[in-house]
Amino acid sequence: MMPKRRFGRVRALPSGRFQARYPGPDGIDRPAPYTFASKKDAEKWLVLKEAEITEGRWTDPDAGKVRFETFAQDWVNERAGLRPRTVQLYKGLLRLHLLPTFADKTIAEINVGGVRKWRTRLLDAGTGPVTVAKAYRLLKAILNTAVDDGLIPRNPCRIKGAGKEESPERPVLTLAQVFALADAIAPRFRALVLLAVFSSLRWGELVALRRRHLDTATGTIRVEVTAVEIGRGGLVLGPPKSDAGKRVVTVPAMLFPELRAHLATYAQKGDEGLIFVGPKGAMLRRGNFAKIWKQATEDAKIQGFHFHDLRHTGNHLASQSGASLRELMARMGHASTRAALIYQHRTAERDRAIAQEIGKLAQRELRRGRPGKKKIAKGSGTQRARKIE
Repeated sequence: MMPKRRFGRVRALPSGRFQARYPGPDGIDRPAPYTFASKKDAEKWLVLKEAEITEGRWTDPDAGKVRFETFAQDWVNERAGLRPRTVQLYKGLLRLHLLPTFADKTIAEINVGGVRKWRTRLLDAGTGPVTVAKAYRLLKAILNTAVDDGLIPRNPCRIKGAGKEESPERPVLTLAQVFALADAIAPRFRALVLLAVFSSLRWGELVALRRRHLDTATGTIRVEVTAVEIGRGGLVLGPPKSDAGKRVVTVPAMLFPELRAHLATYAQKGDEGLIFVGPKGAMLRRGNFAKIWKQATEDAKIQGFHFHDLRHTGNHLASQSGASLRELMARMGHASTRAALIYQHRTAERDRAIAQEIGKLAQRELRRGRPGKKKIAKGSGTQRARKIE
């Protein structure tokens, strides 16, 4: 007579397969999620399930039956301290890229293969790699919380490198192009273009600037507020997204006359007056500015150049001036070194100049010669080889 199992039980089914059942820590008798080809396989599964319970790794298989759409929307709403733009981004990624595939699935039904197929379909459909990476990171973060809540035992988002953004290198203007663009744009926005480059401020920081933030005697700007556009025309004013974003930036003295002329002609009055406003005196909006910007870039013959690329250009100029990593971080308003390090890589032009200087040093050494050393024959390697022959 076979000894009775200490944990769980196995029974043969009419189909010839075997079913395993076990008592969960909650006292409920549960079946395995699938059947087995042999009794031995079913018994092995019960051994592993018992170890899972003993080690505290067991999760209630019914807990993961919550719909992904419900869990994901609650996840966004319960994130304390998210900035409006971030909330808008998450909701957009959910609506456009996650819910069409996962909305009606339960958390427990989302598996590694399903995540892989979802990501492949997005890329094959032409969704930008950066957007796909953002959507994948959001899915992974939501399911990490599901793991922490005990709804699923493991996160199915396990595609190596899938959440990494590989953004294409944005163009950098020459100084001649910067001034050509400033000349091409409507006069009331000339100072906006120049300040975006020479202060490295973001769009939201620039449009939120008030007179009290700018000292035209010293050329310093206090960045304390940023404007964030959300939804359809919604606008939220608040502090920068990190403490590092609150900073004082100095602009070159050559810009002082431009700023004074702009304040006298276009800015709102009083200390609280906005420095940059539209033709009707209201705060600038991206949507209203887009047509003006497009026309200016076309007139300056630099189509495809984004307004944010002005900040990118300014950061490169700061790096080329010899700014240290910490100085770049402070000027850019970044708390981490990652973004600042981008601007410390050497440009191709500078690298060629260095190579040329190294070559000149080597040539001078060869021409001078050294005691006890035979001078290297002039001419190419091929010519010297022919002389030997």
